[in-house]
Amino acid sequence: MTPEEVLGSLRQDRISFVDFKFVDLPGTWHHITVPSSEIAPDVFTRGIPFDGSSLRGFRSIEESDMVLMPDARTAFIDPFMDEKTLSLTCDVLDPSLEPYRRDPRSLAKRAEAHLRSSGIADAAFFGPELEFFLFDSVAYEISPQRAGFAIEAEESIWGAANPGTAHRVRPKEGYTPVPPTDHLANVRSAIVSLLREAGLRVERHHHEVATAGQSEVGFGADTLVRTADNVLLFKYIVKNAAIRYGKTATFMPKPLYGDNGSGMHTHQSLWKDGKPLFPEKGGYAGISRLALSYLAGILDHAPALVALTNASMNSYRRLTPGFEAPVDLVFSKGNRSAAVRIPVAGVTPKTTRIEFRTPDSTSNPYLAFAAMMMAGLDGIRRGLDPVELGFGPMDKNVYRLSDEERSQIRSVPGSLEEAIGELGRDHDFLTDGGVFDEDLIDDWISFKTESEIQPVKFHPTPLEFQLTFDV
Repeated sequence: MTPEEVLGSLRQDRISFVDFKFVDLPGTWHHITVPSSEIAPDVFTRGIPFDGSSLRGFRSIEESDMVLMPDARTAFIDPFMDEKTLSLTCDVLDPSLEPYRRDPRSLAKRAEAHLRSSGIADAAFFGPELEFFLFDSVAYEISPQRAGFAIEAEESIWGAANPGTAHRVRPKEGYTPVPPTDHLANVRSAIVSLLREAGLRVERHHHEVATAGQSEVGFGADTLVRTADNVLLFKYIVKNAAIRYGKTATFMPKPLYGDNGSGMHTHQSLWKDGKPLFPEKGGYAGISRLALSYLAGILDHAPALVALTNASMNSYRRLTPGFEAPVDLVFSKGNRSAAVRIPVAGVTPKTTRIEFRTPDSTSNPYLAFAAMMMAGLDGIRRGLDPVELGFGPMDKNVYRLSDEERSQIRSVPGSLEEAIGELGRDHDFLTDGGVFDEDLIDDWISFKTESEIQPVKFHPTPLEFQLTFDV
């Protein structure tokens, strides 16, 4: 929609409220709701003021005045509001109406501008695959004297002790069974309908590998900023639709011990003048030298990159060998055990792409997609060759290599703390062209250290009691 179309629809479609959504530094959506009768005709040029001091990673209270500038192209009718509400995604601006440097959406726009100015390409397309769980209920508690969590899911293997249909999903055997073993097909179809109504092009849905309701709904690729917008819209609809159906959804990478975790495999490609730059007849897996340099940049910077693409302590409980976890920094064609896969089935020149399989949904998509693209561009500028750097191609199941073979392969850090350390040492590729600022990277490191790394390290867990109580 255009600004004029949005303003016209407020009266024509009897819209009661306008919801202005925006994202904080860690990647969580927030919103401010305004009655449509209070929307001024110049809202798309002047925006609406708000207090930025209470948001994580934004300003302190003495400089808290900020502005939300809505993007008319993101308009959709929110299906979860009782009163008819039109939703708009916003950029965060300074009072001078200049983009706020720490606004993740504005940073992603800088990344797109940097790509165009590089002369290498004029568009980067991203297609993320977000896996998630649909549980029946979740409870958790943490206090000085008590800690624990409990998950209930009728289809889970442990649910067999409870009354129900007795059709259960065994661990690691949940990939695409039909109902009644797949308890969630109707819920996913309802999610797809809501996503389509909101403007997303949905390609498919299915049950994923893990027990207890692991699912995937695939939506179409788009440009960097638009895809990041779609990720937040996708998570919003999945979570709210789950509640409507008596479930609760989580994009947590590793909520279950002993079964597969949830990732955000990210397909990506570069285009220029309406033509894809990654395909090349006769090249390895049908990709060009430029594409090989792009993926080499991702693999070369991956130890630092995962501090943004796998942004939680829980991320590294998923990134362990043996659970289809893409921890090994190699590339390969059609090989899901490699960190970078080159899809080869059903691929056309326009759909030729590389897939970075390591990321997960705890990332801020604006920062994560921008960082991946910046790493790839650095690989192109430096003319990196992934074969010369020892990144493959690895056309074997990496999980079944011998210890000697595995010792020759680099892997991602084993914890968020290690990844944050790598980011501190290696981030010049992010600050190129002023896309990321040094102080934003410093704040990200401090925020993750203080809000997550230290609390998780310092809290005893139930397992520690089992292992050490009787010493």
